[in-house]
Amino acid sequence: MGSVAQLSVYPVKSLAGRTVGAAEVGPAGLAGDRAWIVVDPATGERVTVKASPAMAEVVATGDGEADAATLAAVLGRPVRLARAGAPQPGAAAVHLVSRAAVDRAAAGEVPEGCSADDPRANVVLDLPDGADERSWVGRTLRLGEVEVHVTRTPKHCLGVYAEVRSAGTVRTGDPVELVGP
Repeated sequence: MGSVAQLSVYPVKSLAGRTVGAAEVGPAGLAGDRAWIVVDPATGERVTVKASPAMAEVVATGDGEADAATLAAVLGRPVRLARAGAPQPGAAAVHLVSRAAVDRAAAGEVPEGCSADDPRANVVLDLPDGADERSWVGRTLRLGEVEVHVTRTPKHCLGVYAEVRSAGTVRTGDPVELVGP
C-alpha cells in the first residue's frame, strides 16, 4: 500500500519538530511527542504559536532550560516549559499525512490555517498514485509493528488522525498496510 517516508516528534507543543528514524508508539502516540507546553511564568497561561508565530521556527533540543532560554530570546519575554498533562480534547494520538496531500496543499488545496510547508504530522507516508489517506477514516492501518485506527480528518490540518490499537516501533521505510475493514 505504501511506506513510512518520515517520522517527526514535536517534544514541545507549538515548536518545530525533530525528524527521527524510528519511534516507540504507545496509546498516547509517539514517545516524547507534545510532552511539554510553553507557559508565561507571570500568568501561568499557555503561550501558543497562534499568538507567537516565531515559536514555529524553534526546534526543541530536549533540554528544558536551554529550550526556555532560546524561546525567551526569540519571543523577547520570559517563558518556562511545563508538562503537557492530559491530551487536549479532540487531540489524536497520531497524525498521518501523505506526500500526495502535501503536494495537493502546495497546489492550493489546503484547509485554512494549515501549512503545506509544515503539516505538523508525526508520520509522512509515500503512497501509490491515486491513494488518499482521507478514504481510510474508520479503517485500521499497520505501520511496521504498530496498528492504528483512523478516526477522522483534522479540521485545520492535512491528512488524518488515528488512535493506537497496538503499540510497537515504527521506522522510516516500514510498510503501510490496510488491515481489516
